[in-house]
Amino acid sequence: METHFGNLPMRLCGVIVPSLLSFDFLNSTTFWAYLFWILWLHRYVRLLVHCLSHWTYKSKPLPANPKYTNQDVTVVVPTIHDNPEELKPSLRSLLACNPACLYLVTPYDKFEALKRAAEQLGVENVQVLSNTIANKRRQLCEAIPSIETPITVLADDDVTWPSKMLTYLLAPFEDDKMGGVGSCQRVKRVWYEPWSTRIWNWLGAAYIERRNFEITATHNIDGGTSCMSGRTVAYRTEILKGHDFLSEFQNEKWGEGTLNTDDDNFITRWLVKNRWKTWIQYDPECELETTLENSMELFVLQCIRWARSNWRSNWTSLFIEGHVWKQQMWCTYALHIATFTSLAFLVDPLLLLSCWQATADWDTAQRERAFWAQFIFMFGFTKVVKLVGLFKRNPSDIVFLPVSIIFGYFHGLIKIYALLTLRTTTWGSRPDGDTNNDSRLQPLPRPSEYVASPKTKEHSDLTASSASGISDGFKIRQKVWGFLTRNQPEDLGKI
Repeated sequence: METHFGNLPMRLCGVIVPSLLSFDFLNSTTFWAYLFWILWLHRYVRLLVHCLSHWTYKSKPLPANPKYTNQDVTVVVPTIHDNPEELKPSLRSLLACNPACLYLVTPYDKFEALKRAAEQLGVENVQVLSNTIANKRRQLCEAIPSIETPITVLADDDVTWPSKMLTYLLAPFEDDKMGGVGSCQRVKRVWYEPWSTRIWNWLGAAYIERRNFEITATHNIDGGTSCMSGRTVAYRTEILKGHDFLSEFQNEKWGEGTLNTDDDNFITRWLVKNRWKTWIQYDPECELETTLENSMELFVLQCIRWARSNWRSNWTSLFIEGHVWKQQMWCTYALHIATFTSLAFLVDPLLLLSCWQATADWDTAQRERAFWAQFIFMFGFTKVVKLVGLFKRNPSDIVFLPVSIIFGYFHGLIKIYALLTLRTTTWGSRPDGDTNNDSRLQPLPRPSEYVASPKTKEHSDLTASSASGISDGFKIRQKVWGFLTRNQPEDLGKI
């Protein structure tokens, strides 16, 4: 009897699987109905839930007696801009928020020009630092050890802040478990350029609008996201100054390449790994303005870089680190797994085809009504709902909707290309960002496979003593290196 029932699952599979794979079943309306509902539920349940979540999202309120003020904030801006004069409007908007200090970090060959531009701002709380190569991660790490305030804001060099940005970013830090806080964003629009430029500008604006929608929706459900955007984001300084963080942040690899991109993905995963909370302040009072590429070539290259980052980071989150499975179950389904399954140019035609085939037994009028209902839902709701905020601000943008739909299908091809080129770890859309790519891709030295330390108490004491000496020596070397990279060659005699 036990053997009989023990074989029951295999016997059932032997009956059910062949029947499901039979030619008759694959051509039946039942098969197409199953396929339609599987695709529909997988694709649209998360969208409908996100709609409700986004529409009910609320920012953290401003406290009456805040723990932190603007003077508890240091802002760090890494830049490789060739014309520092063009940075002044952005920097003035940051300084208008009255942070305690603003660090600007640039490669050594651009140090003097940036320093002159900073001096012309006429304020004393701006410091210009330099490092040896153009690398965003290393530029950030040049400034982080010098930060003395409890909160650090990382910002891009092209963002414009509203006057209350820091006040809103600081509010969620009333929670001692809050590790990172981001803001909502919008793209600086161009209105009087050729249509070819305006189209790519609008596609960038649509990308940011969708991102606002998604990141608020997921935070409202389980407090998670796949990436806290580095355009402007606030962190507790203690997180960024940790030795383990600085070491891993500078040396993260994908295959044999050291990553220059994906810096914000890394920090987001680090917060999840160490159980810090994140939040988004979604309010017009803290909505930054940014710029994206307005030409076809550079915009597509930018999209490829973002797509590669998504593939790499979501793979790492799911299958290497794995913390999201327990901490952010909704984000795991709606964001991380969706990276591997959301190809609209495949799924949308299959949905329409399966809808039509599943209703083959219906009368013609009902069949057509079902098909057109799905068609209208697909193109009149799902392709529009995330862009409602954009259309409310600029109703004339509705003329770009067909472009958005077409580019959405093309973006599926971008995702596939990005998947096939994951080993490309360069910046892509900014040639000057990859100037020192050869230096960045040097492999780290391998540890010795032959030297082993005896496990004795005397050795442990000696190791602890040596480690302290090494740490002190490292700090001294760090100060010397900082002096070398911040001063002109003729000043080196001052050491």
